[in-house]
Amino acid sequence: MIDPNSGRRQSVAIVTGGESGIGRAAALKIASIGVPVAMTYLRDRNAAEWVLSQIEQAGGRGIAVQTDVSDEQAVEDLFSRAEETFGVVDRLVNSAGLNMSGVMLRDMAMSQFDRLMKADLYGPFLTCRRMVRALEDAGRGGRIVNISSIHERAPRAGGVDYDAAKGGLAQLTATLALELAPKHIAVNGVAPGMILTPMNQSALDRPD
Repeated sequence: MIDPNSGRRQSVAIVTGGESGIGRAAALKIASIGVPVAMTYLRDRNAAEWVLSQIEQAGGRGIAVQTDVSDEQAVEDLFSRAEETFGVVDRLVNSAGLNMSGVMLRDMAMSQFDRLMKADLYGPFLTCRRMVRALEDAGRGGRIVNISSIHERAPRAGGVDYDAAKGGLAQLTATLALELAPKHIAVNGVAPGMILTPMNQSALDRPD
């Protein structure tokens, strides 16, 4: 899609987990500079619609798409919806994810480890792969930002699931940066410490 004001090809962004926290901030910022945004949410439709209303009130464009990023078909549907609405996606922020369970290794069920790994590692793998395929077909470059965590390198007891997923995401990001640079697709990771988002609400609720 060509921007009628500049005559340049219009960028299009997907932000996963755009209904809250870092994802919400990213979606609002990206939209504020004129890039249309397809943002995902998992369950909280009201929160997603609020973010969308803020984007539209500020003159931006966006859509909210319910998506389980750990599901391959759901990711395919997300990109198809974004492409049909705005055009080829060339900006991606992977912010969706789950927090650590706090369960120690001996007590952790396989289903819990699998659930976290799929959300926090499989999800970015699937979205990155889908975007790269479309960009290569279109002969275009792009940008990917994966939101990891300080716990990719600062483990914590009770975080076997989360720490393993974020460590994997760090290496996925580094590998893709090397692999995709010749294709003019830049890949970066952000590994923040504790941000006072809903995921870390307990830090506000417990002064100790």
